[in-house]
Amino acid sequence: MKIQIYDTTLRDGTQSEGFTLSSNDKIRIAQKLDDLGVAFIEGGWPGSNPKDVEFFERARDMKWKNALITAFGSTCRVKGGPEDDTNIKALLDSKTPICTIFGKTWTLHVKEVLQTTNDDNLRIIEQSVAYLKANGKRVIYDAEHFFDGYKSDSSYALETLQAAIRGGAETVVLCDTNGGTMPWEVDRIISGMKSALNHPFGIHTHNDSECAVINSLTAIRAGAIQVQGTINGVGERCGNANLCSIISDLELKMGYQCLPLGKIESLFDLSHFVAEVANISPDEHLPFVGKSAFAHKGGVHVAAMRRSPQSYQHIEPEKIGNKMRVVVSDLSGRGNLLSKAEEHGLEVEGEEVIPILNEIKELESRGFSFEAAEASVAMMLKRQEYGYKAPFELIDFSVNVEHRQGRGIFAEATVKVKVQGELFHTAAEGNGPVNALDNALRKALVGYYPQIARFYLSDYKVRILDSDHGTEAITRVLIDTRNDTGRWSTVGASTNIIEASWRALADSVEYGLMVAH
Repeated sequence: MKIQIYDTTLRDGTQSEGFTLSSNDKIRIAQKLDDLGVAFIEGGWPGSNPKDVEFFERARDMKWKNALITAFGSTCRVKGGPEDDTNIKALLDSKTPICTIFGKTWTLHVKEVLQTTNDDNLRIIEQSVAYLKANGKRVIYDAEHFFDGYKSDSSYALETLQAAIRGGAETVVLCDTNGGTMPWEVDRIISGMKSALNHPFGIHTHNDSECAVINSLTAIRAGAIQVQGTINGVGERCGNANLCSIISDLELKMGYQCLPLGKIESLFDLSHFVAEVANISPDEHLPFVGKSAFAHKGGVHVAAMRRSPQSYQHIEPEKIGNKMRVVVSDLSGRGNLLSKAEEHGLEVEGEEVIPILNEIKELESRGFSFEAAEASVAMMLKRQEYGYKAPFELIDFSVNVEHRQGRGIFAEATVKVKVQGELFHTAAEGNGPVNALDNALRKALVGYYPQIARFYLSDYKVRILDSDHGTEAITRVLIDTRNDTGRWSTVGASTNIIEASWRALADSVEYGLMVAH
């Protein structure tokens, strides 16, 4: 059985605090969703803002391979009809093949929000759906607050669905709008109403009780043919059902088909693409698509994983485009470092990693953290290789920060390093002490290693570890560096921020020279 995936990232997802998309962002994400193979892409509410109007204008002239673009709106106003309703007119003007409209299911909303009668609410549901159908639209009906409404008055909740069906809705969607329904309630309610409904239905859940995914899966097991949600679970308040998890569970665990064959392998990339376009940090602890979803830190786990990957992984991460990672920390065993050496193509034997493992544990007790600084670990392993010679050796460095009248604050650094037996003593200025130190080191090395000109410091993070020590606190520095082909991270820690920065900077340059050789 194939389950329809209805994506509402571009509409319901943008109601998430801090998650904003331009019209162009929406087009880019919609194209990726279409490539993934979802059945429906809800573009927005065309009557609500200019961005959504622009999206639909652009989308109607584009070729869509798999998905149908859907416009979202509400039933017509109380004490009126759909023929003169501006919201309904905007849905028709969007020129989408499908419109999704929502209406009230819960008598509390009918009386206190719409301030109308139960019968008039049924009228506007049926007439709104029928009017859109008469104007050539396929219609999906979202029954807002369905589960709360059913618990309050089950007969009336079913009447609202029947009104939508009489109007011509092809699918009625049961919405847990407040996100407070438990999985066993979803199962009980759907089992109780299914025979009376006898019509295709879908599920739309929110995550306020951390049950959005399981409620969606429960509804599908009970007969739902469509599931609505968002990429990464973004959405109002605590978010919507996470389609990345739902798709993975349905296809890899439950035997349903949601996407064209093989498309699930692009799920990891899509998850990170959406976060990148929205300019937010991806949640790397998400199931399936987070980088930490298959990251192994404990030494016992890694040792077992080296013998059998199934021992601590519930699926093969490659099936959704992810990969297994080994994290190095003070919890590591030999297996962590051997795996890391193999990952970087380094030739290190089992017993050779023990001094490095002890050094890592000792350094982490002093404030280092190697989980996000794999290049520093790689260099510790590389230096253990027989015959390895470092590309440079630090002799001395100094950094001065000055304020001069008419010029303001500036920094100057001097570096004395030995490169292939030759001593270089260079100086350089920068807009800060680390920038000056970086410039001086590059100046000393660029003659022997011209590839260093293509290294770019892309991020510099500082964290104070023991703030109760005030200005004497240990500072951890994490440096991200990139070149034309890759990106790597290194770490340093010290009570002296310049010393911490130098260690991270030196590791970064040495690693870059190793991989760019």
